[in-house]
Amino acid sequence: MSEKDEETFKSVDLEQQTEKSVEPDNNPEQPPKETEKPSAPSTEAKVETYPSPHVSAAKAKWKSSSEQFKLKRFFVIRPGTLDHGIEDVKTLVDPTDDGAIQGIWLMAEVDHWNNEKERLVLITENTLLICKYDFVMLNCEQIQKIPLNFIDRICHGAFSFPPRSLLKREGEGVRVFWDKLREPSFSSRWNPFSVDYPFTTFTYHPAKSANEQLGRLCEIESFREQLTLAAQKAHNKNPIPGKANGVLVLNQPLLIEAYVGLMSVIANQNKLGYCLARGNIGF
Repeated sequence: MSEKDEETFKSVDLEQQTEKSVEPDNNPEQPPKETEKPSAPSTEAKVETYPSPHVSAAKAKWKSSSEQFKLKRFFVIRPGTLDHGIEDVKTLVDPTDDGAIQGIWLMAEVDHWNNEKERLVLITENTLLICKYDFVMLNCEQIQKIPLNFIDRICHGAFSFPPRSLLKREGEGVRVFWDKLREPSFSSRWNPFSVDYPFTTFTYHPAKSANEQLGRLCEIESFREQLTLAAQKAHNKNPIPGKANGVLVLNQPLLIEAYVGLMSVIANQNKLGYCLARGNIGF
């Protein structure tokens, strides 16, 4: 081998190639090499993170069965009971004074102390009727009639309480005012049995999801829309002298001025305002 060939062979020494290949890695100006992406989590990790479909289905079935059991306790969903109650309250309508019936709803009335009470509500041509109906004994115990031309304001929205109140209520409702010039007295505010408030508040009945018929009768939005139209027609037909005619519809929170309300908590949790099957009581 000639000297020229030896020089050529030495210029491609492997050690020199290694040193040259290492030098770019130590250069701070060169961007770092991309690291390998982390591997996807194993199948075992996924099984531990997400519940099994069989467990989820079992929980959903148990929850559905529990809800169905609670709904069956309401007398209003028993076959023929609601139809009987509607026919009974229809006979209480005076065609001469109240006019023809425009619609019937099943709702829960919420008083000024946050107590829920089961009610059948009727809208006629001239009157709003609020009926306390006993679905156990199948008779109407109390009825309140409000002339539609007295209604001056309808508010709808979510429920709210004073800042320091211990109470809370989910969902939305509708509040109907018929005398905006009269404010409740101090004694009425602190009397849980007071009935001289110039407004009433309605919300959804707990059994609204039991069947299709109850779903229609418990729909608050349709009640609000039909009440607004009926009250406006009543104002145009029979205006009250010295009072602004028309109905003001507002979307705002419905304030319930109750702070402790221990009685309402007990009553609402046990559904004391509803006709409910409460089991065998006796010895």
